Amino acid sequence: NDRKRMLAIAGTFVLVEGVAYFVFMAAWLNLFLLIGLSRASQLAIAAIAIVAGLINMKDFIAPGVGVSLSIPDKSKPGIYARMRAILQARSLPAAIVGVIVLGLLVQVVEFLCTSGFPALFTRILTLRQLDTASYYGYLLLYNVAYMFDDIVVLAIGVTTLSHRRLKDKEGRWLKLLSGVVMVGLGVYLILG
Repeated sequence: NDRKRMLAIAGTFVLVEGVAYFVFMAAWLNLFLLIGLSRASQLAIAAIAIVAGLINMKDFIAPGVGVSLSIPDKSKPGIYARMRAILQARSLPAAIVGVIVLGLLVQVVEFLCTSGFPALFTRILTLRQLDTASYYGYLLLYNVAYMFDDIVVLAIGVTTLSHRRLKDKEGRWLKLLSGVVMVGLGVYLILG
């Protein structure tokens, strides 16, 4: 029930998540710039995107069945326990350090589960053969859009001191949407 503390801790988490995601995307961009504009790499990324999109769509229809790109249920209690420990830390600097470490770890796991979108985006971006500033400007724009929902949730949480979490049904709809978009982008790369 302390808005300033909540903003400091959750805001640090969102900031670390955004910076880490930008770094991961910059790595994808530089990898694609290094390997060049080969049709084989484009088709490989398209195939990965379509498979990942179909898995996400499957998670909408049959959650918990077969392969999934979600954080495993067995890992969630440990993540939640660490989050509670950070929130309950007496020292704000200790909580901030803890949330930075947690934010980096969560972003690594999340990026491994959702790397299809950044790979697709950066691959499509390299097909445009832009200057360096434009590449990174588009990465920044993508990250702002990617982080927008986290920023909105943070603002609502700090304003209302709400403890509401994303429900399974809402998460399934997000999986369906992301799956459809990934399949669509994969098809775009194949046809492009």
